[in-house]
Amino acid sequence: MQSDLTIIKAGTGVLTREEDGTLDRAALVHLAAAISDLMNAGHRCLFVSSGAVGSGVSAMGLSEYPSDIVTRQACAAVGQARLMRTYTSLFGNFDISVAQILLTAGDMKTPKRAGYITNTLTRLLEEPRILPIINENDTVAIRELSFGDNDMLSVRLANLIGAKRVILLTSVDGLIDPETQEIIPEVYDIDSVLHHARDDKGKFSMGGMSSKLEAVKFAVEAGIETHIANGRRPRRLVDIIEGKAISTKFIPHA
Repeated sequence: MQSDLTIIKAGTGVLTREEDGTLDRAALVHLAAAISDLMNAGHRCLFVSSGAVGSGVSAMGLSEYPSDIVTRQACAAVGQARLMRTYTSLFGNFDISVAQILLTAGDMKTPKRAGYITNTLTRLLEEPRILPIINENDTVAIRELSFGDNDMLSVRLANLIGAKRVILLTSVDGLIDPETQEIIPEVYDIDSVLHHARDDKGKFSMGGMSSKLEAVKFAVEAGIETHIANGRRPRRLVDIIEGKAISTKFIPHA
């Protein structure tokens, strides 16, 4: 049980520019600084990063997310390399090394392979200056091997390794109440807010709020504290962990 471990997930909408899907360097700089601050304060973190397919789309000269699997896998192959090169550079500024881990749903379904994942991550987490960065292996993750999106990957990974909390970073401050148009600060019953979701998402993204709430439901039922927060305000991360920042906090089942 990694009782003090936080899994931070950033979606494509947080990491790339809406207009062309290229990596948003300024957003990544702020995110890397915020995660580095958490690690320097002694918090253990895993970072689940989307953005590989989105950044590959622009590199291959496409105007939108490809609909065919082969092109999407090719975009992921190009984009993942660009993504990790960027993270290596950014976190290096804070004297933090990064480790890349690519997963498919099949890796977690097989107990032996799931054990390998747990052992590897546990060993990496013993190193205070190494940040494991996880993404779905989109180059081989066809429907049967796919998590669906990185929201679900994050919460299933949290369940596997016994993380305390998951923070899903998106382009809004949290879950919005459709009647008041205000952020809902805490949710004790996930089923009562499932109808609040809207499927707004960028053309280079995969998931929307509906997919996030499906992932949240999995997490809270597994006893994992979960937040939806604004990835464009990453400095809030430390306050979210301390219960003081703007986000929607989903209270886990006992």
